[in-house]
Amino acid sequence: MRPENVEVMSSFSSRGNSRPKVIVFDLGKVFLEFDYMKGAVGIARSAKLPPEDIIRVISGHPALIAYETGRISTDEFFRVMCDVTGFQGSPEEFFEHFTNVFIPVEEMIDFNEQLRAKGYRTYILSNTNQVTVEHIRRSYPFFSHFDGYVFSYECGVMKPDPAIYQAMERLAGVSGEEIFYVDDLPSNVEGARKLGWQAYVHESPARTIQIAKMLGII
Repeated sequence: MRPENVEVMSSFSSRGNSRPKVIVFDLGKVFLEFDYMKGAVGIARSAKLPPEDIIRVISGHPALIAYETGRISTDEFFRVMCDVTGFQGSPEEFFEHFTNVFIPVEEMIDFNEQLRAKGYRTYILSNTNQVTVEHIRRSYPFFSHFDGYVFSYECGVMKPDPAIYQAMERLAGVSGEEIFYVDDLPSNVEGARKLGWQAYVHESPARTIQIAKMLGII
């Protein structure tokens, strides 16, 4: 057995976990990969900064966190982004480029369908913002194939704050080891484990599916 497989099974047996009742997924880097340069190139056409600087400025600006925790509106976020990038186009143009960064991960989309066919309820738990969610709903049919969603901008907090995991527990009607969760960020996985979730770092579709098989989920 590979060392990482021993680690998974040891973690499973040491907690005495049972088979989970629901499956919760992060969204970004799990079902949707990112190509931020694609969006930045579009924004740069009507801005005063080159694409590399646009990525740096937007990703590091406090307004992004404020927007993704619902503390400022879409209009307020747009005005701040115009100030810091020199963008001179319309809100529609900016957000078209801002959200045009995703690449669907077909293996994970198929995995979700497999889980649902086996009778599992599946959910999305994501740090994200309103305009991105609206774009994903319009653009990717797979996004409707979940039983529920918890988003940071609606909760007012972001992972790994315990409150956002507790919001998911209330939505799903289960808690602790009844939940199997995958997220690409170790800090978010650790936050879930503190509440007793069966949580694992998403390294690749193949690895996540392997873990699910080892735990008897599929």
